[in-house]
Amino acid sequence: MAMNSASHDVAERVEKRWAMVVVAIILVLIAMTIYTGLHWAMMPPSRVETIRPETLHVSGEFVESNLGSATEPDGSVTVRIVAQQYSFTPQCLLVPANTPITFRATSSDVVHGFLVTNTNINSMLEPGYVATFKTTFDKPGEHLMPCHEYCGVGHQGMWAHVRVVDKASFAQMAGASSGRVSCVK
Repeated sequence: MAMNSASHDVAERVEKRWAMVVVAIILVLIAMTIYTGLHWAMMPPSRVETIRPETLHVSGEFVESNLGSATEPDGSVTVRIVAQQYSFTPQCLLVPANTPITFRATSSDVVHGFLVTNTNINSMLEPGYVATFKTTFDKPGEHLMPCHEYCGVGHQGMWAHVRVVDKASFAQMAGASSGRVSCVK
């Protein structure tokens, strides 16, 4: 009887410890869920802004005259770009170095990839959604911008360029143009 009582006490202690471990794991998971929910509420993912892909060329921020780089009142630059089979519009983006850049991009037809080589810019462009991401280029240079999502038979030829110039050159080009700044001289 004494042996049975001792083993019963040991089993009860072990079960209580495991119950505490399970409760702790559940509390951690609940805390993670609450934290994630609050974090996403404060900073939603980039693909929550919707747009009608069939009319984006007709009106709104993605009409052709509004595409490319534009200096904002705070000195940052916003770049708007549209991907469609089998090209990016515009084909060459001109941006200044050491300046906050906001890319706003969308697709007019199928899923496309948006990658700027030698940077951390890598996103998918989905029809019906606006992808927004921010970066700063440290120094002037040229970057290729291939589509990295298979979008059809002409996919291998879907490339664009990002030309990063010094701030002074960009400001001079922006001052000389009445609209968007482009690589075309």
